[in-house]
Formats: sequence, structure tokens, C-alpha cells
Amino acid sequence: MSIRPNAKPCWPPSGQSDGRSVYTHTLGAGPDIVLVHGWGMHSGVWEDVAEELFDHFRITVVDLPGHGFSRLLETRYTLDELCKMVAAVTPAPAAWVGWSLGGLVAQRLAMIAPERVSRLILTNSTPCFVQRPDWPQAVALPVLRRFGEELRQDYRAVLKRFIALEVYGSEQATTQLHQLRAMLFQHGEPAVSALEDGLAILENTDLRPEWFRIVCPILLLMGQRDQLVPVEAGEAVVAQWPKTRLRVFERAGHAPFFSHLPDFIAELRAFLDA
Repeated sequence: MSIRPNAKPCWPPSGQSDGRSVYTHTLGAGPDIVLVHGWGMHSGVWEDVAEELFDHFRITVVDLPGHGFSRLLETRYTLDELCKMVAAVTPAPAAWVGWSLGGLVAQRLAMIAPERVSRLILTNSTPCFVQRPDWPQAVALPVLRRFGEELRQDYRAVLKRFIALEVYGSEQATTQLHQLRAMLFQHGEPAVSALEDGLAILENTDLRPEWFRIVCPILLLMGQRDQLVPVEAGEAVVAQWPKTRLRVFERAGHAPFFSHLPDFIAELRAFLDA
């Protein structure tokens, strides 16, 4: 993806890293926003979003441990440990934008450290990623476990298949698939153990019982055709927590900030400025 003429470059050239456990990069000036990527990806997915926002906000992007420029940890990590590591290198208070797995990180942080999260924007992310008896509007557990079983055989193939699911159903699926595939390993290859930890978090996390602990305003941004986080899940969240706002992007898949960037930015700005 190209940077706008005369705009600041958002990220250093591929391959640069200072070896931190959790790599961050900050640009712009103004109220703080933290952007957290999803499973198997890195902070580069937010490039276009950051370009649209850095004139009015200070943007901090994060590479989760074992992804992008962040160093792989020697031990496995849980969601709470992940939140603590990310919180240690990000500004507070800030608005948090979390995509998919990154949304679980943002939600959990808003529960355990509410003073750090002023606003919560969940992009194709809900409190529970996997189907449960009282939560049918989610991905089927065998689908997620199949990814885990195949990781050590050919993790590259697994990631490519996963991003194909992310764009499935979008009106610009082919273009988005090319974009995601091009950036998949731009910042290095994710560690298999980090991918396994991420899948474990997605499988085992159900934050619904503790959603009452989130005190900041919440916005759900979801794709109408998302195959991983169905829009019905967002509707269920709003039905249970009416103060939560939901915006559904028509003909969008799991990554509306690619397919519907102008609308995505408009919704984000309106929520941040409210």
C-alpha cells in the first residue's frame, strides 16, 4: 500500500526491529489511539487507517509478541499476560481499536485496567469468538481446531487460507486478498508458537460474563458477510448491552478497513469525536 504524497511514512522499512518483546510505533499528534492487529498479521494492516487519522490523533500501532517486529517470548502467554505486556508499552488513557484477536486484547484491557481505555472500538470482534451452547453466532470449534492441527505442518498455507476466509464475501475480495497476501510476511514471519497461543486464546476466551466491567463507550464495526465473526454476534451483543453501538458495513467481510476505508474512517471519527 502506498503512502499519500507528503504524508509521514507510517512504518520503518521491512526488517527493522529493536528486539523488543512488544514492538510499537507512534506517529501524529493529538488524543491517543492504539491499534491492535488480528491473528497471524502485524501492525502494517493499519497503514491506511493511520494515514487517515494521524493529522488529528496520535496513533500507536502494536505488533503482538511473535508477530511482525515483536520478539518471540520464551514462554507461552495467556490473554491477561498479553494485555499486561501491551499495556506496558502503550499510552494511557487512549481509545483502543482492536481487530479480531486484537479486539479480545482491547476488551480484556478495558476490564482489568479501565482507566487506560477511554473508548473501545471492536472491529469484527466480540466477547466470544467460538460457538457455545448459548452462543451459536460464532465460528465453529472444529474449524478453529483444524487451523491449529495444520499449523506445524505448513503454517504459511494455514495463514493464507485464513486470510482467504477473512476476505470471503467482500465486494472487493480479490483485491483485498492480494493486499493481505502481499503484506502477510512483510515484517517477518510470525512464530508458530505465537500462532498457537493466539488460537488457544480465541478458543478458550469468553468475556461475556465480565462485560459489565467495561465502563467506556463501545462501538462495534462489523462486516455484513464476515465468515469468522458473523454480524449476528454483534446484534446479540447490542441486544444484551444496549449502550453498545453497532455499525454494519454492507458487502464487507472480516476486514472492512480494507474494503470500506472511507466509511470505516467516517464511523471511527464520529465515534471518537462524540
